Amino acid sequence: MRLKGKTAIVTGGARGIGAAIAAAYVKEGARVCVADIEYAEAQKTAKAIGGNSFAFNLDVTRHDSIAACVAEVEKAAGGVDILVNNAAIFDMGPLEDIAEKSYDKVFAVNVKGVLFMMQAVAKSMIARGQGGKIINFASQAGRRGEPLVAVYCASKAAVISFTQSAGLALIKHKINVNGIAPGVVDTPMWEHVDALFAKYENRPLGEKKRLVGEGVPYGRMGLPEDHVGCAVFLASNESDYVVAQTFNVDGGQWMS
Repeated sequence: MRLKGKTAIVTGGARGIGAAIAAAYVKEGARVCVADIEYAEAQKTAKAIGGNSFAFNLDVTRHDSIAACVAEVEKAAGGVDILVNNAAIFDMGPLEDIAEKSYDKVFAVNVKGVLFMMQAVAKSMIARGQGGKIINFASQAGRRGEPLVAVYCASKAAVISFTQSAGLALIKHKINVNGIAPGVVDTPMWEHVDALFAKYENRPLGEKKRLVGEGVPYGRMGLPEDHVGCAVFLASNESDYVVAQTFNVDGGQWMS
């Protein structure tokens, strides 16, 4: 087991990619804090994956919530070995209609949340002196702009940039910071995404989801489980010499 004796925090861990990674980490021997604002769902996921895992009601936009989460993991397990910054939200619309409220909300979760979770965990890891692994979830959307998705694309580009800067800053403490950039992934969030595309592109419900799936070179949309291999690798000792990289796990949609 590649993560035996390790403790991980997975933000947005209640469902989708986060839940799949949490389950994979338990199978590899880790104890997982399933951290999510959807606390009831996080509790169900923690119970289902076992491994002495536990849920935490985390709001990544609040410093006090972040601090409480890290303190709880330190108390329960002695420290944090792995952080997966997976929590994110999505919104879209024509550039001329972008509302400040939408911008603030997306950046608060997708960028501010990633930065200050990373900061809090890094401080804990540095004080403990045993190094660690931080994995930030970006997106193929962070590699390019899209006409209707400007704010989300910009937020995920910021995640890639923070991953690079933090990776270079923290490796001296034996803390590896890397990222994963999924493509289109069949999670509950995509129902929301599909509905927005239907609204703004005047499509029937389900059509955009079908089209993007057909457009993936691999031949289908990604599944949450498609991302666990990379997430386990980046959390393990096998990635000790990997620093400040963001890996595309997208079925061939983007090459960089």
